[in-house]
Amino acid sequence: MSKPVLHTVLSPRLLDIYDCSNSIVVIIDVFRATSTIATALYNGAARVIPVDAVDKCIQIGKVTGGITAGERDGKVIEGLAYGNSPAEYPRNFIEGKTLVLTTTNGTKLLHMALQAGAAEVITGSFPNLSAVCDYLVAQGKPVVLGCSGWKDKFNLEDTMFAGAVISRVKNHFTIHCDSSLMAEEMYNKHKDDRLAFIRQLTHWHRLEKFGLEKDLEYCVTEDVANVLPLFKNGDLIAG
Repeated sequence: MSKPVLHTVLSPRLLDIYDCSNSIVVIIDVFRATSTIATALYNGAARVIPVDAVDKCIQIGKVTGGITAGERDGKVIEGLAYGNSPAEYPRNFIEGKTLVLTTTNGTKLLHMALQAGAAEVITGSFPNLSAVCDYLVAQGKPVVLGCSGWKDKFNLEDTMFAGAVISRVKNHFTIHCDSSLMAEEMYNKHKDDRLAFIRQLTHWHRLEKFGLEKDLEYCVTEDVANVLPLFKNGDLIAG
């Protein structure tokens, strides 16, 4: 029996050249959207509503009574109650609540994947690495690992997470994809020194100015929020 194919998309700008129609698309935005989504759901959020525009975030927050949150360029957006830090969503705050979230890169790519006809959308980051890998293997469908990057530019942390997924699931998929090969090579090279490695990244230098070093270290720690965020009917829920 032939294995399903797996591709890695290194930037949202490249998404439209891949066929998402029968695929599970994994939205990856390590710093910090998909780490925050996993953390909120792991800590008992009823749902996360990902939106691609600030005004929509505010409007949906009013309708649902949800917590509005988001960032642009690493900063909390004026008019929203909270930011995009996983540390802002402990269980004693978020349990049972709705989080309405908009971010610079990740929530935008999620909506692009839906428009591209993705069969399913889930979100992934190091805090929920095992849940993502277990799900992809169990479903046995084609997979697109979608890296959110930064404003359509390539970034290393999302690519490294794609590599972490590939290193675990590759025996279950057909992978003839240079970006996937590169992602796995990069992950294997830096998996043991990742805390030192992330200090070199563009995104680290961008976000450390806001005192977010602990956030970023958390975001590359495996399985600290091991839940599967699954997109259903406009919501991300714990699958």
